[in-house]
Amino acid sequence: MAATKGFTLWFTGLSGAGKSTLAENISRRLKDSGIGHEVLDGDVVRTNLSKGLGFSRQDRDTNIRRIGFVAELLTRHGIPVLTAAISPYRETRAEVRRKIGEKKFIEVYVQASIEELTRRDVKGLYARALRGEIQNFTGVNDPYEAPEAPEITVNSETETVEQSADRIWDYLVNHKLIVIEDELARV
Repeated sequence: MAATKGFTLWFTGLSGAGKSTLAENISRRLKDSGIGHEVLDGDVVRTNLSKGLGFSRQDRDTNIRRIGFVAELLTRHGIPVLTAAISPYRETRAEVRRKIGEKKFIEVYVQASIEELTRRDVKGLYARALRGEIQNFTGVNDPYEAPEAPEITVNSETETVEQSADRIWDYLVNHKLIVIEDELARV
């Protein structure tokens, strides 16, 4: 058994960096600890909550604000939220951080180089974007503004999923956002 406070783990990084994979890993750990939570994956939200939005800066910001709105509602009511969305613009991430609250918004920057992401990309989208065949591709011909001071930075090129997830989990425990059973006995 475990106790928790509402918080938002905001995974940001380029497409294919491992945001969703890490969110799934942390989600499994929360579930295994008996902690109810929600996952807001960028692709799923785009299909269900942001259908019809394109990839202009305005549309991307609208999508992130919608994810942030849902995350803030859940967090406010004590539910942990895991988001996995590229969220390319610092200003919009900062806006969401302010709404959720500084102590409840944990930015997780998932790093990986364009070279590595191109190598991993089974659909060949990075290669096509690098050749100029796809426009507005984040990180290639559309900007991605890396976080300047994320609470957690992981690198999917140099760390395994388990190593990165362990670091994220340790952050949550050390900051008392989750309290595991043996720790509850001491409280």
